[in-house]
Amino acid sequence: MNVLITNDDGIFAPGILTLAKTVVKAGHQAVVVAPASQQSATGHRLTINDSLMLSEMEIDPGFKSFAINGTPVDCVRIGRKLSDQAFDFCLSGINDGLNAGTDLFYSGTAAAAREASMLYLPSMAVSIEANATEEMREKLAEYAVMIMEYIVYKRPMPRLTFCNLNAPAIAPELVRYPKIAPVSASFWLDEYVERVNPRGHRYFWLEPGVNKEPAEEGSDVDLILKGHMTVSFVGGFVNNNALYYPQLEQALEQ
Repeated sequence: MNVLITNDDGIFAPGILTLAKTVVKAGHQAVVVAPASQQSATGHRLTINDSLMLSEMEIDPGFKSFAINGTPVDCVRIGRKLSDQAFDFCLSGINDGLNAGTDLFYSGTAAAAREASMLYLPSMAVSIEANATEEMREKLAEYAVMIMEYIVYKRPMPRLTFCNLNAPAIAPELVRYPKIAPVSASFWLDEYVERVNPRGHRYFWLEPGVNKEPAEEGSDVDLILKGHMTVSFVGGFVNNNALYYPQLEQALEQ
């Protein structure tokens, strides 16, 4: 397979190098196209009014690498033009930090995978808890390749669906087997701290290290806390019209 690899941590992040090396080691081709700088929590931002500069990089002799001064979504859209051979899959990661539960609304890593799915390119977001070692990342990357091959060769995903793989940052021999899990609805409990600078101007900092709401039993956030890797298939648009139809429609007609 020819695999497009991107992330939101930037071209020099250790996780993307681990992932690309593992893809090549498994016998696939890889092309890395990543942001030139840190783009975490950019969500599904697309650059419209600025030019996007492309720089070829040398992060490993085993594959071509490019840096773009844009977002992860930009990297996916432009990355498709940087290979003579069509891509078969897109991997986004390995992100330094989990992307589970409502993180998916903010994550540039997840946005890149979502963008690829919109462009008819099957994809997976791959993330690990912060402070992971290279050994931990390598094990996660091996699972990512295994799941990628299963999806492509045995069970393709529908359009607008991407796979979301997460792992706790614990010793590889302690990581519990991967489980398919629903995405948690638990949300962050952080707040902004207000301060005043020496010139009398108010400013705000987002609190660090704040916990989430309690996660639902069996959800991705819950299972990661229990030491499991988790696999979630994240769809596109959720149609909840049935919750309101026909009652609302009848009310609007009156």
